[in-house]
Amino acid sequence: MDTLDQKLNAIFDGKVVRKDLLHRIKKGTNVPTFVLEFLLARYCASNDQAEIDAGMDAVLSTLQDNYVRPDEANAAQSRVATKGKHRFIDKVHVRYVEKEKRHWASLENFNSQRIAISQQYYKDNDRLLEGGIWAEVVIAHNDIEDDDYAFYVEDLRPIQLSRFDYTRYGEGRNQFSRDEWLDIILRSVGLEPAKLSKRVKLHFIARLASLVEPNFNFIELGPRGTGKSYFYSEFSPYSTLISGGQATKSTLFYNNARGKVGLVGFWDTVAFDEVGGIKIKDPDTVQIMKDFMANGRFSRGVEVIADASLAFVGNIDLSIDQIVNSSVYDLFQPLPPGFDLAVMDRFACYLPGWEMPKNSSEFLTGRYGFITDYLAEAFHYIFKHTNRYEEVTKRIRLGKSIEGRDEKGIKKTVCAFLKILHPSNFPSDEEFEEYVAYAVECRRRVKEQMNKRKTDDEFAMINLSYINSKGEEIVVFCPESKSAPATQHPARRAIDASGAVQGPIIKDLPAKDVSNLSGTTPSEDAVNPETTLMPPASELVLKEQHFTILYGDTGYSYESIIGQYLRGVKEVVIEDPYIRVIHQIQNLVRLCETLLKAPTVKKITLVTTSENKAQQDETQDKLGELQQSLLEMDVVLEVKFNPNLHDREIRLDNGWVIKIGRGLDFYQKPGSWFEIGSNDLSLRKCLETKVDIFKG
Repeated sequence: MDTLDQKLNAIFDGKVVRKDLLHRIKKGTNVPTFVLEFLLARYCASNDQAEIDAGMDAVLSTLQDNYVRPDEANAAQSRVATKGKHRFIDKVHVRYVEKEKRHWASLENFNSQRIAISQQYYKDNDRLLEGGIWAEVVIAHNDIEDDDYAFYVEDLRPIQLSRFDYTRYGEGRNQFSRDEWLDIILRSVGLEPAKLSKRVKLHFIARLASLVEPNFNFIELGPRGTGKSYFYSEFSPYSTLISGGQATKSTLFYNNARGKVGLVGFWDTVAFDEVGGIKIKDPDTVQIMKDFMANGRFSRGVEVIADASLAFVGNIDLSIDQIVNSSVYDLFQPLPPGFDLAVMDRFACYLPGWEMPKNSSEFLTGRYGFITDYLAEAFHYIFKHTNRYEEVTKRIRLGKSIEGRDEKGIKKTVCAFLKILHPSNFPSDEEFEEYVAYAVECRRRVKEQMNKRKTDDEFAMINLSYINSKGEEIVVFCPESKSAPATQHPARRAIDASGAVQGPIIKDLPAKDVSNLSGTTPSEDAVNPETTLMPPASELVLKEQHFTILYGDTGYSYESIIGQYLRGVKEVVIEDPYIRVIHQIQNLVRLCETLLKAPTVKKITLVTTSENKAQQDETQDKLGELQQSLLEMDVVLEVKFNPNLHDREIRLDNGWVIKIGRGLDFYQKPGSWFEIGSNDLSLRKCLETKVDIFKG
């Protein structure tokens, strides 16, 4: 073991494994990596070569006896019927059948949908009901003829980690330098960092971004054989890789016939393999995809909010040098025709897959790394429970050419790097600027290609930049296109009367950039809104926000969340099903006080629910005093009752929508009404909730 191996084993004892052992058995089986490493950790947790060799034999024997291939399902059923029981390694699902009012289990490779299972198993492992888990499961044969099932689960032991201690993970991370931790992450995915350049290391970290950052839109296009799909099919049990043929709105988003959310509701990451082969028959699928990529929500009769990130991977068959110097082709060339500029504009990060090394044993590590399942659990916890967006927003400084989606994409990419490399600490200025420069480059790659496709200057501000710690503005370029005039100054083409783009080139127009990077006085044209098409000042200030308030957080009041969006608002609609008891009505009063600080507000509509007529009358009586006091301020409060109301949101007539997951009631009850925070909500501790502010 080298020094890093020794340090890793000492700090994360029992959570690491030698990665060359995985390479030795991986080629002979189709079992996911995290399952194989579970067995390796059980049988090969030793430095003694003789014990390791014996453990390898045990792993292979276990796979031979307990892992069933899909074409062996009938033989597996016969084995259970003959022997009475047998232990399998397989992915177990549990579903509830409403008509029968009972739960049934199924194994992916056992070909039986009616395996009886005790409630203790799916109560202790709730993910059995949400996509299934890999487990060691003993299936027994039922000899009672009157029963309507032939098999039942006698024992089940999850292979996936049942508990994850994030505190210990963070404390362990703090004992390593950033570069040491970067090497550990790369070794954990099977790569030897000593064989990789610093830039390629960052590429591999970027591949992991969608596993830690919710609603992160990622694309990687490049040559075949660089391992683009591995991270989504093998590395994490919380990601799923689908082929283009499965890209239907029912599969991905919502099945109206069954009333069930699709893949985006069950997985941290939904990845599309061979994106160029996606066939989209229904144009609604792309529209729903656009909505979801923009803010993590969509509507198909019901409104659905989900955290899943979307990753698109595919191949480029043309020479990159030819593409960037071509006035016809761009680096989005492999995407299907249905993916228009609106879809492309939602990509936060375009990873240059052509810079990734081809799969080769030369780059595989024989050192120690985290057991894949342990690191996957860490990433899943980070995905669900941490938010670094506000931290990045306070620290980052971006140049004037950065527009709305540029800023959001860059910040989310930086957030992902912080979550992976600094889960429990903060990067230095030098490290932070390294992540920002990388994120800006990945977003610029998106914008350059859109600018080549567009017939006007909508995306022409491609000179994206950031301000470093010295106050210098640094323009970031993409290495492949920095010296390519066809990309930096794309030609504009003629448009006929029907709006179709024609072949003849009108003239080469330089990409317009009003960022004033030279520091000289800008020309009159550069600051003229009519020529730059810049949005009005109010639009520059008001931006979409998506963040999580964690349990115990302070500093959040109604005014701090929505105050800046009230400019010019005349009517406000508040939908919250629970405005009944005293503290809920007090929260409503506080919100109304916030709304009154906007002098233009004239009407407030409250939509809520009640369980019966008596409760409705009681609520109406309680709200009477509030209605009267608002009338004295020349504001009308209208109260409506909707028995089918479930969602919580505040809609402003200037187009902004504020969704707070818990509605108005996201504050903890004070221990005493005489303690700090009982009156000033910005000082009161909060319950955990998500906040989404967007244009409706």
